Amino acid sequence: MNMEKKVLLQVKNLKKYFPVSKGLFTNRQVRFVKAVDNVSFDVYDGETLGLVGETGCGKTTVARTILQLYHPTSGQIIFDGVDLTSLPESDLRKMRRRMQMIFQDPYASLNPRMTVGSIISAPLDVHTDLNRSEKQEKVQDLLKLVGLNPDFVNRYPHEFSGGQRQRIGIARALALSPDLVLCDEPISSLDVSIQAQVVNLLEELQDRLGLTYIFVAHDLSMVRHISDRMVVMYLGKVMELADRNEIYLNPRHPYTKALMSAVPIPNPRKARDRQRIILQGDIPSPLNPPQGCNFNTRCPLAQDICFKEDPEYREIEPNHFVACHFA
Repeated sequence: MNMEKKVLLQVKNLKKYFPVSKGLFTNRQVRFVKAVDNVSFDVYDGETLGLVGETGCGKTTVARTILQLYHPTSGQIIFDGVDLTSLPESDLRKMRRRMQMIFQDPYASLNPRMTVGSIISAPLDVHTDLNRSEKQEKVQDLLKLVGLNPDFVNRYPHEFSGGQRQRIGIARALALSPDLVLCDEPISSLDVSIQAQVVNLLEELQDRLGLTYIFVAHDLSMVRHISDRMVVMYLGKVMELADRNEIYLNPRHPYTKALMSAVPIPNPRKARDRQRIILQGDIPSPLNPPQGCNFNTRCPLAQDICFKEDPEYREIEPNHFVACHFA
């Protein structure tokens, strides 16, 4: 990745802790779920940054906190030079036009009582002064853009398949011509045959409209296909960040190595010779993460220092960051 590229988004030391109260009637907040714990990364203008990790590692919480759907516990989210965490609500609303989200479940994220036309025009109602005919024209253009028939405006979501619904969700996200689109596992609930179509559509739209994506997923081969760089998360922290090919061919963190060893290879001979790393045990609870390195309970390399000190997140090669004592 060329360092001359413009940085569109900076996430600095982001934390999001959810309070957990104890007892049915007492509202005492005793502990916190550390969903996102000191996460930092940059996103360049026009790139796709993949965000990967096991279920419950905090990927979606990072995406929603960037959009300020969750207010961060601490840290900064700097979008195009403006710190979103300190903006008043009225200014944040203006910035929201430039950041949109495509949700995971196309069945739950579309209101079943609204027509497709009113779903896609909802952002236009809130953020623009277009008259009715201008909105209608814009909605039809957006439907064409995502490969749907513009005559579908008066139909309801239940009349569409999952892949078509996700296209409607993409059209809604693009209604305000955003700069940054956060894709929260947009293909995980679709059939495999439809997944490739939706990913190809996202790539075409990126080329045509100059979009920047943060692509949250746990399908590693798909993330490698669509991303320029990848962030690997585990239990609320970033373990490794590098160019997608660098992470695939030269992973430095033991957790990343284990993940990459699980990616299927289409060549049976190569697959047979490859060493498969199987991690022991389960992910610890984010309510009570281990002391020291988050990964120490499952790490094959763990030494005494790993149980005492949190490893520094550092750059070990140009643009390759790792949080491990032994990387």
